[in-house]
Amino acid sequence: MRKNNQIQNKGEIIMDNLTASGEVKFLRNLIKEYKHWAIYIYHNQGYLGRCVVWCKREDALDLTDATIEEQQELFLVLHDLTKAMEKIFQPDWFNYSFLGNQTRHLHGHFIPRYKNQKMFMGVKFEDKLYGHNYKTDHSFVTPESLLDVVKNKIIEMLK
Repeated sequence: MRKNNQIQNKGEIIMDNLTASGEVKFLRNLIKEYKHWAIYIYHNQGYLGRCVVWCKREDALDLTDATIEEQQELFLVLHDLTKAMEKIFQPDWFNYSFLGNQTRHLHGHFIPRYKNQKMFMGVKFEDKLYGHNYKTDHSFVTPESLLDVVKNKIIEMLK
């Protein structure tokens, strides 16, 4: 099932969640499963509350490949995430990114955007590009404890 240090069909989510020994930490990032989609907390929380929405159908490659049922459920998933984030972190805006540049599987990044600096668990979150396209800050290191708290807050809100 491994392909180029990735788990097939899990791309960047898995690749970025391998331990030094090669064990996968991916499944611990699961927030909620729907019939056609799964929500995972994104390992880099430079944008507080960022998640990945992953199509569960193995041969889904592009957003235009989504079936009517997958499309309808995707809007429900995004609605649920938006409402949860509004209650938890009060972002000012949301970005939804379905690019597929690095991972050739239908998935999207759900990115809360913040006009002003936000402090959470003693960590400063600053969206320096607010009002413009997002850009992942690969130097941002998310403490595991913070990742777990964010994930668990979202899980609780989506119950």
